[in-house]
Amino acid sequence: MGNVSAESRSEIQATKGYRRIVDLLDEGTFNEIDGLARSGDGFAEVVTGYGMIDDCPVYAFSQNSDVCGGAMSKAQANKIKKIYALAVKTGAPVIGIYDSAGGKLAEGADILAAYGDILRDSNNLSGVVPQISVILGPCVGTLAMVASAADFLIMDKKAELTIHTDGSEASVECASKAGICSLAVENESEALAMARDLISLLPSNNLSGVPVADLSAPVVPAAMGAADDMAAVFGAVADEGGYWELYPSYGTAAMVALAQVSGATVGLVGFNGVLDSASCSKGARFVRFCDAFSIPVVSFVNASEFASLREAVKLSTSYAEATTAKITVITGSAYGPVYIALAGRGANADYTMAWSDAVVSAMAPAAAALFLESEALKGAENPVEARKKLIADYTAQEANALKAAAQGAIEDVIQPEETRSRLIANLAMLSSKRVTTLPKKHGNIQL
Repeated sequence: MGNVSAESRSEIQATKGYRRIVDLLDEGTFNEIDGLARSGDGFAEVVTGYGMIDDCPVYAFSQNSDVCGGAMSKAQANKIKKIYALAVKTGAPVIGIYDSAGGKLAEGADILAAYGDILRDSNNLSGVVPQISVILGPCVGTLAMVASAADFLIMDKKAELTIHTDGSEASVECASKAGICSLAVENESEALAMARDLISLLPSNNLSGVPVADLSAPVVPAAMGAADDMAAVFGAVADEGGYWELYPSYGTAAMVALAQVSGATVGLVGFNGVLDSASCSKGARFVRFCDAFSIPVVSFVNASEFASLREAVKLSTSYAEATTAKITVITGSAYGPVYIALAGRGANADYTMAWSDAVVSAMAPAAAALFLESEALKGAENPVEARKKLIADYTAQEANALKAAAQGAIEDVIQPEETRSRLIANLAMLSSKRVTTLPKKHGNIQL
């Protein structure tokens, strides 16, 4: 092993991996860990340490592609494992910056053990502290599994992420459409800035409360959107800073985002139309993340049916198991299984509201009207018009929000412009929610 000189240390500090971790953290707060660790005849291929992001302590590692291409080695794995171990002890989030040409095959079985140790430690940390992966170069094979196990994954447009060792299906577009990439950005600076934004929104660990921003000036909310415009609805209930949408290219019948409402972090979920498999999976994972860190979940529902039984059960189970505060607003339609899974007792919703023109029904109003009132169509001079009138009358009289409230299916009926103020009041009341669950290892969710 060669001697470590001041010149060689300064060379490391000029490398891409070191600069990235310094740029990620607040200025002057980076403290390197194991900076003198060696891999073969040179320095280890990763920079590790801790620092601050908006006064929040954070652990971070940055694969250094300027040193042996950032190739995974036993030495690199040991440095990353130490970061995970310290994060468990201190309850601080972990940010990993990935840029690696692969693994050091010359290390043989040691490299297999290295990958396995990192994957295990990352999974054991899941739900304990937030984990964010930032992909700024190649991330292939087993390393892609490690990166994708994080709570959020950010990619710049030149990055590569794939399980295939031949490098196929590695583009940011592929990762986004597969629901792996949470946020795709234009460049490295935007990726690091987005990681900082996420840290500012998240609790440090599963025992910490959600961050609350200082609202020194009154918030002027945006105008409320239509029932089927979830982007406008999210914008109207969030504080002026807006919201951070996640997985926008995946499962587009569901929209998920982190936002601040009256200064406190909230998870927003919007369901619109027919909920397909991808949309259910997207909603389920986001709800489970929010529940792991006690982030309140506000769901907006305008959906008619599920397209997949398996995925419907997955989404329903995620809501039912979640003990964090849950509020549902029915903005449009909520029929049968959709209402039960996302808005009713099956969802364990703490409070359910509906807009005044919402439609709440045990089944699609058209089917219910024809099933219950088919006799009214007999002898009609114009069967088509008679059928339309029958369905419209049933919807107005039997499937309206006021009747649902009278029957105890929802707690209140509100006007759309009241949504934000009512959410703020309910979130404040539910902030001290505590639930004790039956002891068990885990539920057997449909996957």
